[in-house]
Amino acid sequence: MTDSTAEDAKIITLARAARARVGASTGAAVRDTDGRTYAAAAVSLPSLSLSALRLAVAMAASAGAEGLEAAATDASDVHTDLDVVRDLGGAGVPVLLTDGRGDVRETLRT
Repeated sequence: MTDSTAEDAKIITLARAARARVGASTGAAVRDTDGRTYAAAAVSLPSLSLSALRLAVAMAASAGAEGLEAAATDASDVHTDLDVVRDLGGAGVPVLLTDGRGDVRETLRT
């Protein structure tokens, strides 16, 4: 387990809440460089499928975020989404991988 700051705990909580709110398979949240947060759940529709992390990054980008400070998700296949986080956040953004309880099991960097 990795030590988390209060701000990291916030995005972990938001990611869990987004998943629970709609009963999605995964949730994610990101914090932009202005401290704003964006939370999302995975979307699986007949003509649209997005991971929670991709959607959270897209929400940040569409709100005008110029960068990312951190991301959190409980997705097991997050490695496929690191490029999306890097696109908006650049290199070195921590991506907190959590378990179902919200405990950080690993921290990756873009």
